[in-house]
Amino acid sequence: MSLNIYFKSLFSLLILTLVISCSESDQPLKRYEHAVEGAFAAEISQNGDYSIISSIHHGLSLWDNRNNKLLFQWRHHNVQDNDIYIVRISASNSHALSASRHEFAIWDIKSGQSLGFYKVSDSPIRDIRISANGRYVLYGQVNGKVVHIDLQTGRRLEMPIHTEKINSIDLSANGLYALSGGNDHRAFLWNTKTAQIIQEFNFEHRVSMVKFEAQGRYAFIADTQKASQIWNLETGKLQSTLNYTARQSIFSSVRFINDGKQLLTGNGTKTITLWDVKTGLSRQSWTVTPRKETRPKTAVVYSATLWDGDKIASESSAGFLEIWPLDPLTK
Repeated sequence: MSLNIYFKSLFSLLILTLVISCSESDQPLKRYEHAVEGAFAAEISQNGDYSIISSIHHGLSLWDNRNNKLLFQWRHHNVQDNDIYIVRISASNSHALSASRHEFAIWDIKSGQSLGFYKVSDSPIRDIRISANGRYVLYGQVNGKVVHIDLQTGRRLEMPIHTEKINSIDLSANGLYALSGGNDHRAFLWNTKTAQIIQEFNFEHRVSMVKFEAQGRYAFIADTQKASQIWNLETGKLQSTLNYTARQSIFSSVRFINDGKQLLTGNGTKTITLWDVKTGLSRQSWTVTPRKETRPKTAVVYSATLWDGDKIASESSAGFLEIWPLDPLTK
């Protein structure tokens, strides 16, 4: 065999291998149905053990993902049609939170008991978070106000920090720091005890997503166009900017994983992407499965996380928990 023929054969084999690898990465290792006709909202716990789902047929459902077991089904008071569009799980897996536009509820994950319902009457809730131990709640509203509540003492801090609608907020695991971003093109990092603004971030477009890294070392902040930035909060400087070719990318979910070294994002067009925090470069991507009856054939990625250190778990609007292979070279 001549060298030319040998190298052509080798090149063809390499291309075929890459094509096969890419196609296999779009197939989940496992798939479990959590909502029969899709979900309004869903979140996976940081370690992947639990999922909380809001859907029209099942109300609120808490799942044990390790055993594929339905643990509890909940409903808000006086709600006939389920209108819960935000669900959260605390970082310690001790508490769950569910919210409609004008109320939120706290649940004990171990016992399934309700720990309280809270009304919000002045302006609709846009986003809401709960601290790791379930003591603190932070929510952002249509009127631009962010509210921090100590559920143990009843202390309430109202921050009319934005001049337009809030789009995204986040609360540090210990409840002491907050991130907020809104339609006024600004994001703020601030102290929930003193109400002191620590850092302001200015963007050319509306801020659509903010997210803390679990240890509070980084913050992800993105606008509605191409500014998707990772900030080092210890230095106050920009760490990296996500590098993608699309004109814009509006994220439906964001989570730091692997001890803050990587970032998982999801969007409204079925895609999960793994990013390197230091460089902002993408490392791997997956396409979640839409429901067969869906038109158009798409799904919103609601939540994704690292699963057992070598896989990715996702929940989407299709109502599926899916487990995906993680390329060993991306770790």
